[in-house]
Amino acid sequence: MGLALAFAVLVVNPALPGGYFLHPRMVAIVHLVTIAWLTGSILGAFYIVAPLALGLPLPVGRVDWLACAAYTVGTTGMVAHAWTGRYDAMAWSATLVLSPVLWVAGRTALGLRGATAPWPVLLHVVLAFVNMVAAALLGIALGLDRAHGLFGFSPRAAAFAHAHLAAVGWPMMMVVGLAYRLVPMFLPAKMPTGPGLAVSAVLLELGLVVVVATLLTGSAWLPIGAALIGGGLASFVKRMRAAVKHRLPRPPALPKRDWSTWQTHVAMAWLFVAAGLGIVLTLPSPGARSGLAWFYGVAGLVGFLSQVVVGIQGRLVPMYAYYRAMSASGGKPPIRAANQLPTAALARPIFLLWTIGVPWLGWGLATGQRTSIRLASLMLLAGVLLSGAYVAYLKRTAGQPAPRILLPEVR
Repeated sequence: MGLALAFAVLVVNPALPGGYFLHPRMVAIVHLVTIAWLTGSILGAFYIVAPLALGLPLPVGRVDWLACAAYTVGTTGMVAHAWTGRYDAMAWSATLVLSPVLWVAGRTALGLRGATAPWPVLLHVVLAFVNMVAAALLGIALGLDRAHGLFGFSPRAAAFAHAHLAAVGWPMMMVVGLAYRLVPMFLPAKMPTGPGLAVSAVLLELGLVVVVATLLTGSAWLPIGAALIGGGLASFVKRMRAAVKHRLPRPPALPKRDWSTWQTHVAMAWLFVAAGLGIVLTLPSPGARSGLAWFYGVAGLVGFLSQVVVGIQGRLVPMYAYYRAMSASGGKPPIRAANQLPTAALARPIFLLWTIGVPWLGWGLATGQRTSIRLASLMLLAGVLLSGAYVAYLKRTAGQPAPRILLPEVR
């Protein structure tokens, strides 16, 4: 819902971003993406992923529903107050967002001892929650500082520090850690193991600390931090390439062309585009590079983080729908296997809309072309709405029999 609303705003008013992103209404749009969509998707999916991929039971109770309600109210308040420029009220609304994060993080910490995933994978998850809490606290401090001048932050430097702590430290760290478990499950392939999986977590965290500290203090170590983050991503790619070489037999029910998995591949490509642009932006330059910064933001937030959620959703929801249908039937396996649920009729157009829309939006924002911003946002909005329809389709058909194929009668 948050991502759809963000794109809808740009369709209606493509001139809203302007030449500079640090104004109230653009802050509101960014938080629709980062809080309403990314963080909300991660927290919701974690109730599925934790038992499925980490061996960490996370049953849903009454307090979890209360936490969801608090998160919804807090997110609405943050976006509304940002839109009107009331940063102090936005900071207080953020406390309602932080409390559910702390609740899920606490439940995760209590269950770590019994989890079956390797400790390097769990290290990524723990660091992701720590970074999310730190980003929320910095964001609250930043909002109060913008309203009352309590800490004397440079608004631009502090905003960049908060953005990188929130984006790199939270969804990127979580995606990298969970990918070690989910990607082999989806392909399928042999699960990667060994202490070497921790290298990506350590390098990403060290680089993030250097980047945030550099931005807040104005020191000259920003390229070092960017290089450390790049090294963490390189370690992740190396481990995943080694893992996918050990393929397991492909489930016969899985469609031959898995468009959702292809979409995660495209999202990963955008990750490296964003990493490359981030390193370039840390280097000294004689001229302004606002267009490059816009494309960097789109590559990271939309091309990678937002799109990888859509791709993973296309493979994770069938598993969730299958087990829900089994639970509803008293433990009897549904007629359709989980791998029979995906359909190219919906997954393929979602893939195409995102593949075309992301670079088009980046180009439009980088060059200030309002027509490109509007049309690309409209295309991505259609992709988000179609993804919602796809999720509804998967849940509805999980317990239904597969359609019969009528063959011509042989005389």
